[in-house]
Amino acid sequence: MNIPPTPHSSRDPLHGITLERIVTTLHTLYGWERMGRRIPIRCFLHDPSIKSSLTFLRKTPWARQKVEAWFIESLQDLPSAQEPSHPPL
Repeated sequence: MNIPPTPHSSRDPLHGITLERIVTTLHTLYGWERMGRRIPIRCFLHDPSIKSSLTFLRKTPWARQKVEAWFIESLQDLPSAQEPSHPPL
């Protein structure tokens, strides 16, 4: 018997996360300058914007893979929402 996957059973860490959210989150965390140093692509280095980045990344699979991999890495580095951000007094 085949059981259809439920919405929460995906093993893909990017399941349900849009490319726009990925780029916006990385921009918020690191800024364009650091993004351009990490992944030296024109849309991060010269007159960067979310729109130009999305356009480029949607057409360029190798660059999108690098951005998605960095996003996943960044999520693993962030403290869990359940962990206190500072030790209790």
